[in-house]
Amino acid sequence: MTASSRRILRLSGADTHSFLQGLITNDITRLDAGLVYAALLTPQGKYIADFFLKADGDGVLLDADAEQADMLAQRLTMYKLRADVTIAQTDLHLHRGTGPAPADALADPRHPDLGWRAYRDAPQEDDATDWDALYVAHLIPQSGVELTPDSFILEMGFERLNGVDFRKGCYVGQEVTARMKHKTELRKGLAKVQITGPAPTGTDITSEGKSAGTLLTRAGDEALAYLRFDRATGEMKADDATLKRIP
Repeated sequence: MTASSRRILRLSGADTHSFLQGLITNDITRLDAGLVYAALLTPQGKYIADFFLKADGDGVLLDADAEQADMLAQRLTMYKLRADVTIAQTDLHLHRGTGPAPADALADPRHPDLGWRAYRDAPQEDDATDWDALYVAHLIPQSGVELTPDSFILEMGFERLNGVDFRKGCYVGQEVTARMKHKTELRKGLAKVQITGPAPTGTDITSEGKSAGTLLTRAGDEALAYLRFDRATGEMKADDATLKRIP
């Protein structure tokens, strides 16, 4: 996924912060410290979209996957009712990198090795980072690949990625997410696997002939997979590939 596959929205108006606080998985007051990574969920606690938020004067920039941006703007518009919030497209472009951060950049809150993000008027042309390798190395889910409408964010590692706050109060999907945190041992989730042989993204993974999960982003001989943990204890298969979970 390249920087050009992102779209930047801007939310403004007197109710912007309180509006977002009642919807998203993270605490909007963290904007004072830098970028905020968060998600919007269904009332049933399932994933709709993930995004970054950045303070922008009296407004907030929302950095979203380009394929989700229109849907996300429509969903937010549906929720705002009479709130004083305006949602607009911008002409800004995401820039990112893993070297020294420029003066206008902020750290990616998901993991230190993911570097920085900045928002500028012109497209980025000089990023040669192997982002998939970083995503696999640090179990970072991507929208449209690991993160789908069937995803629960705790199974995708959002607590580890600083994408959810359990003390902020109510938001859409909060009850289910809190219950998974406090009352449930996760039986499925995102994991890293060693992989030998060819198999495309989305291939079913089996263990002793039983369904064990789905193969996702791959980088060399390692990949991300959504696994059923009780069946991912030995050698697994995905198409012509052999897999083993990396602890």
